[in-house]
Amino acid sequence: MEITPVILSGGSGKRLWPLSRGQYPKQYLPLTSNKSMLQETILRLDGLKGLQKPMIVCNQEHRFLVAQHSHEIDVINAAILLEPVGRNTAPAIAAAALQSIRENGDSLLLVLPADHHIEDIDALHQAIDVATKQALIGRLVTFGIVPTDANTGYGYIEYSNEKFDDVYQVEKFVEKPDQKTANQYLKKGNHLWNSGMFMFRASTLIDELTTHAPDIVVSVTKSIDKATQDFDFVRLGELGFSSSPSESIDYALMEKSDNSVVLPLDANWSDLGSFSSLYDASTKDNNANAIKGDVLAENTNNSYIDTDN
Repeated sequence: MEITPVILSGGSGKRLWPLSRGQYPKQYLPLTSNKSMLQETILRLDGLKGLQKPMIVCNQEHRFLVAQHSHEIDVINAAILLEPVGRNTAPAIAAAALQSIRENGDSLLLVLPADHHIEDIDALHQAIDVATKQALIGRLVTFGIVPTDANTGYGYIEYSNEKFDDVYQVEKFVEKPDQKTANQYLKKGNHLWNSGMFMFRASTLIDELTTHAPDIVVSVTKSIDKATQDFDFVRLGELGFSSSPSESIDYALMEKSDNSVVLPLDANWSDLGSFSSLYDASTKDNNANAIKGDVLAENTNNSYIDTDN
């Protein structure tokens, strides 16, 4: 079955200020290579079977950045959905699902944030193959990152011992914990970091949202009905979209549905949500410095240094 990547590119990356700014957030920056995070997200999917053109959801202020970055990597047929206002991930994903159904009929949606770093591409592709099989039989799959430490910078997914093939039943999503709670999660061994990555049929997503968050489906459907085509862009109807509840897909649906499962993923993942995580993901010199730009480092070690002039 065809797989449509849905790239969520509406974040602001505030924790990486001043590197990441409102008009130029981190997903449009080349943080770990000479490609932007958005470009890396699209390119790491190369080689997947049945891969269709990506659908990118962004706010309207960044529409030309998205088009430019897509064209630079020869992605010239991406569907770019413009959010008139930010309404969190549930309405954004619902809009992508409804648009996908109208354009392609039913397809599998692979939902990915545009600003993540993943080193082990083979492990990612293997996980997507597993998730594809689960999504085809009507399950809502979320990718949970196998934790490497008791990190307080990530939300967590608690899962049950009930296992279906290579996935587990989701018990609940929990917010970023304090250090004591994070230590307990790591010790228990039934918690994964919440990656914000998902896979499901477009029709399954809409059916489940209709049951658990009908107001979102009603509002976003109105927005899709009033959407207009503007060159490469699909402008979502403002009145309908802005009337939608602002909820994450985690809490609007994934935690409520009996069909939610989590797939453990161990692929050297990071959301690059802080300068410390950006340092960890960067190449270091012999003094453990991560350096970008024209820099002369003297008597300096264990540092992240970035200059653009």
